[in-house]
Amino acid sequence: MKFATRLVHFDASPDDPYQPMATPIYQTATFEQDAADSFGRYDYSRSGNPTRRVLEDQVAALEGGSRGFAFASGMAAITAVARLLKTGDEILADWDLYGGTTRLFAKVLNRSGITVRYVDAADANVLDAAITPATRLIFVESPTNPLLRVLDLAAIAAVAKQHGILFCVDNSTMSPYLQNPLALGATIALHSATKFLCGHSDVTGGMVVVNDDALAQEIHFVQNAEGNALAPFDSFLLLRGLKTLKLRMDAQQSNAEKIAQFLAKHPKVNAVHYPGLASHPGYGVQTRQARGGGAVVGFTVGSQALAKQIAEQTKLFKIAVSFGSVTSTISIPYAMSHASVPVEDRAARGIPQDLLRLSIGAEDVDDLIEDLSSQLG
Repeated sequence: MKFATRLVHFDASPDDPYQPMATPIYQTATFEQDAADSFGRYDYSRSGNPTRRVLEDQVAALEGGSRGFAFASGMAAITAVARLLKTGDEILADWDLYGGTTRLFAKVLNRSGITVRYVDAADANVLDAAITPATRLIFVESPTNPLLRVLDLAAIAAVAKQHGILFCVDNSTMSPYLQNPLALGATIALHSATKFLCGHSDVTGGMVVVNDDALAQEIHFVQNAEGNALAPFDSFLLLRGLKTLKLRMDAQQSNAEKIAQFLAKHPKVNAVHYPGLASHPGYGVQTRQARGGGAVVGFTVGSQALAKQIAEQTKLFKIAVSFGSVTSTISIPYAMSHASVPVEDRAARGIPQDLLRLSIGAEDVDDLIEDLSSQLG
């Protein structure tokens, strides 16, 4: 079956004799057991819940993995992956990461004696040379947030395999519809499900997908032990949103391509960051490993004051820190999603203060362009 068909044709209610079209919400904390000295398939919703399991299996199938795990947020999903490491281990990360990830790495993992080093993962040779005996995990995003750099995931996967270490890709900006890291050699595919998987700004969630049974057992142990799994009702909402992923992404990506082209020609725009443009440095790699440029667009306008004016004066683009919704949003990453990154690190990473990040929604593209044009002049 093709992707659009797989989104809506799956086992929505395993073992349910009534065969409902929509997955039931098993809004229960506990399940009655048949015996006092053994457990059935489900016993406690922290350990496993039928609604959540349908979601986990569906996302795993869409990502080409053998097992998926749903968490209470994208950060909870990243934390679960970090729990695979122990004191003395090291994460080698690309330098362009979401601010919340950087905060977790710098201010939480250090308490466990786990170190994080940043490199330019766009060059696989640089990444290879940076690996030490302590390196246990390579962690990247592609396209990255907020600069939308494109990393060659297959090349990085080859480096990770050569050294026998884990390779995790945060696939939030693409979704399984546009990119499949596991098929490119990654060990772990991760999502902030809050974004494109949900698509409606009404669920906070995270997903981890793996294709290795032993690794799946480790992730499930962490999910159960720490109790950070996604709740049944949120799992239901996420399943519902997921069914329209292709419809949403087709519309949003089409809009993003047209808006990126509009911005690239505008005299007041200094630079456009969008991997779907042929002028993007990573366009060739993006074309090879993904099915489009996605629906997130970044651009600079020369001054922080003008960026602030545009963000605050547009009518259809709502100021918000996240992305992926059918409603278009706008943000200044330097002051919002990446404000938790120390100022000196933001400067070193080259995050411009005048960078605007657009998450393109499903509105009429002419209305969106008119809204931007009214502020750009």
